[in-house]
Amino acid sequence: MALRRPAKDPRKEASGLAAGERLLVEAAQKDPSRFAELYELNFARVYAYIARRVGDRDAAQDLTSDVFHKALASIHTFEWRGVPFAGWLLRIAANMIVDRSKRGTREITGQEDLPDLPDPGAKPRLVEADESARLFLLVEQLPADQRRVIGMRFAEEKSIREIAQALGRSEGAVKQLQFRALQNLRARLEGAHA
Repeated sequence: MALRRPAKDPRKEASGLAAGERLLVEAAQKDPSRFAELYELNFARVYAYIARRVGDRDAAQDLTSDVFHKALASIHTFEWRGVPFAGWLLRIAANMIVDRSKRGTREITGQEDLPDLPDPGAKPRLVEADESARLFLLVEQLPADQRRVIGMRFAEEKSIREIAQALGRSEGAVKQLQFRALQNLRARLEGAHA
C-alpha cells in the first residue's frame, strides 16, 4: 500500500506564512537593513500592480522604486492588523498612482479638482496583483530569446516587423519565438492552476 502525504491545511499554511511575514516586518522595524527580504518577497506583486495601472514601463519602474523607498522610510509606522504586508504596499502604490495622475492632470490642464480619479481609499485587488506577479515571474523564466520577444511585443508594444529588425531575424522566426513563448507560458500557467 502506497503512503500518501496528508493534505495541507490551507488555514495552517496561511497562518504560517503570516507569522513568517510578521517576523520579517518586526525585524525590518528594528533593523532597516532587513527590509531587503520584504522587498524580495513583494517586488513582483507591487511592480505588476503598478505596471497594469500606469501602462508605461519607465513610470512603473519609477513608481515601484518610490513605493519601496516610502515603505522603508515608514516601516516603523506599520502596525500588524492581520492584513498581509503586501496590502500595505499596494495601498501605498495606489495612493502614489493617484498622486501621479493628479500632478499630471494639473500640469496639463491647470485643474485643481479631479472628479474622475479612482478613490485612493479603495482597496487594491490582491488576487489581480498576484496573477500579474505570477505571469511576470513566468516570463522571467522563459529562454532569453522568447523573453526578449514577449517583452518587446507586449511590454514595448512593438510590431513583429520592428522586433525582427531589432533582433536581426526574419519575421517568421520572430512569430515562431512568440508562438513558442506563449505556448510555454500557457503550459506553465495551467500547471500552476492544476
